[in-house]
Amino acid sequence: MKYPAVLLLLVILASISSCIPTKKLTYLQENTKKANDSLISLHLQQQPYRVQVGDVLSVRLKALDQELVEFFNPIGSGSTSLDEGYYYDGFAVDRHGNIRMPTLGELNVLGRTTEEIRGIVEGKLLEDYFEEEANIFVTVKLAGIRYTMVGEIGGPGVKTELTEKLSVMQAIANAGDISLTGDRTDVIIIRQYPGGQKIHHIDLTTIDAMNSPYYYIQPNDMIVVNPLPQKSLGAGTTGLDTFRTILTVVTALTTTILLFTRL
Repeated sequence: MKYPAVLLLLVILASISSCIPTKKLTYLQENTKKANDSLISLHLQQQPYRVQVGDVLSVRLKALDQELVEFFNPIGSGSTSLDEGYYYDGFAVDRHGNIRMPTLGELNVLGRTTEEIRGIVEGKLLEDYFEEEANIFVTVKLAGIRYTMVGEIGGPGVKTELTEKLSVMQAIANAGDISLTGDRTDVIIIRQYPGGQKIHHIDLTTIDAMNSPYYYIQPNDMIVVNPLPQKSLGAGTTGLDTFRTILTVVTALTTTILLFTRL
């Protein structure tokens, strides 16, 4: 009768070791064991984004006499959605880093912030087309943040959010959250740079993730969530799942051993 006892002990040990601990499933854990609320100092200052090839910009002009700037503002179709309107009416940055605007022609914007581009457009208009008295007002924005989610995520795919600021937590929430078998401790962000791509890592199970320079995503980011080892083992995501799976296997082994010992 010693074989069943040993096998039962192995079942218990395996179920404990192979299930996913709560610590790996909980987001933004504080570095304290206190139950009381605590004030956490977070540095949420985001570096200004610098425009890259493939980005789409929204440029709008206003003035005291609106008819003067109508020619510069793209006319969107009422039948298109907001994101489609940005796509068709926005100004795409070509492979040379330029955008092409009506009358103004090509403007190089590669590596510049939206504030710097606004200054360039405004200066060009005041220099060639308008007087100071026209009180022109220029706004330049990114036509949304387009990013890709792949891996252990509820809704993988290419996403576009019409916002100027988007955290990796918001991006994950918009994509249906990370599955139980996804690795929250090592989320990979593949980011575009003028010289190529770079791979960054962020641990979303700790509150320190909010201080990471990669906590806020940028246009064209790819967010990759790899599976935990428990998925490849196929033993289950909870202790009960693991126990049931291993118990089934051990029961079969026990039956086989008993049959052989009786022969």
